[in-house]
Amino acid sequence: MNVHFTARRTDLTPEVRRYCEKRLKALEKLLDAALEVDIILSTQKNTSRAEIHVLAKGAGLVVVEETPDLFDSLNRAFDSLEKKVKKERSKFRERKRRKGRERKDLGLETETEEPVRRIVQSPHYSLKPMTVEEAAVQLDMKNREVFVFRKQGSEKWAVIFRRKDGHFGLVEPD
Repeated sequence: MNVHFTARRTDLTPEVRRYCEKRLKALEKLLDAALEVDIILSTQKNTSRAEIHVLAKGAGLVVVEETPDLFDSLNRAFDSLEKKVKKERSKFRERKRRKGRERKDLGLETETEEPVRRIVQSPHYSLKPMTVEEAAVQLDMKNREVFVFRKQGSEKWAVIFRRKDGHFGLVEPD
């Protein structure tokens, strides 16, 4: 693992360098695939900024923290880097486990299972009574597949739907 230090508008003291190397040593087990680590320290007015760029095989991570104290910025940056690395590793493991499970399921089972059916509520209905023609216009106008309405002149409900051949179907429960 190559570590590069950059100091902008500030001095890179041996104390800061030792602290960074100590924290990286602690994270080395998590950062086993890391190729390069860039630590950029900068000071501007009353704020100190610590940036840590980690370049690994699969992707890169960037952590930026800004506080009035340089060591506080470094401490927060290393803590958030540790959280990010742990989160990425758990995502990778979960993805890897899921892929293995899918392959195992496909290879062992020869029967086809029925897909789980969901019920999705649809707000395609009208409370006001209307004729079948008005309901067909509503179905066509709003580009819906199904429309539920009350038939005019009675308290019964009816369903009008779009058929595959382009015509409309009507369901009137008894």
